Amino acid sequence: MTEITNKSGELPAAIQRFVLHWGDMGGQWGVNRSVAQIHALLLLSDRPRHAEEISETLGIARSNVSTSIKELIAWDLIYRVPIQGDRRDHFAAEGDVWEMVKRIAEGRKKREFDPAAAVLRDCLAEAEGDPAISTTAHARLEEMQDFVDTLGQWHEQMMRVPKSRLVPLIKLGSRAVDLLGPLIRTKK
Repeated sequence: MTEITNKSGELPAAIQRFVLHWGDMGGQWGVNRSVAQIHALLLLSDRPRHAEEISETLGIARSNVSTSIKELIAWDLIYRVPIQGDRRDHFAAEGDVWEMVKRIAEGRKKREFDPAAAVLRDCLAEAEGDPAISTTAHARLEEMQDFVDTLGQWHEQMMRVPKSRLVPLIKLGSRAVDLLGPLIRTKK
């Protein structure tokens, strides 16, 4: 079994660089840096780790590790792993990258997209029949609502596609449009 830390207890350079970069990316996406770094460490770990070990390895306060672990569990990105003979909680990350991305997408949709879509629906309903709302503003609200509804439906459909079929579809990229050509109606 390969350890993620070297004999001195430090992370190898490539692992440390990834953990730091994942933390920076998390910060850019609105996720606490510590949360993202802990996720990166557990993602690359070959065994479950307890909070004290995570704290020591990353140089993060134990209280911050506890809070971050709760957030990662809420996102369903890590889980508790019982270790016989050790009363401490140990944690491991979802190891399937596709499943991890799927869970992140679903979590972000629930926390960000769905509330924004609900506010947009309320705004459009409030704008109906209000003479103070210009036709331009109303039309753009409707267009935005149509876009949000379409994107939400697409998301729901993609979440149901099995990984075995989704991966080749994603790898097709823009070639999918070429293959579907005449089946896709375009507005001009």
